[in-house]
Amino acid sequence: MSAFPPQRIGPITRTDIVRYAGAGGDFNPIHHDDAFARAAGSDGVFAMGLLSGGIVAARLARWAGPGNVASYRVRFTGQVWPGDELLLTGDVDGVAVTLQARRGDDVVVRAWATLRRPA
Repeated sequence: MSAFPPQRIGPITRTDIVRYAGAGGDFNPIHHDDAFARAAGSDGVFAMGLLSGGIVAARLARWAGPGNVASYRVRFTGQVWPGDELLLTGDVDGVAVTLQARRGDDVVVRAWATLRRPA
């Protein structure tokens, strides 16, 4: 087993969130309107889970090489807020990759992937 090379992500910006809303069609105001987000019980706007998962997937794909990711599963375990900086770490065991994106001590994304061939 070896370590996935640690990678810093962010800071995540409101612009990142709005751009993803446009690309993904997720125009829920909880992701771009502070007043709406607060009225819904949140501390403010936050990133879509799929944005966080997509960033992790992109970093994995860049590291693994073109066409080498055979499968990918992701779980969102915490909110990602504007200004957050994440640290992506993980383990590689042959073709199996396990990743975690952390904000400080909090894991906000967990992901599992299978590669077509060892990277």
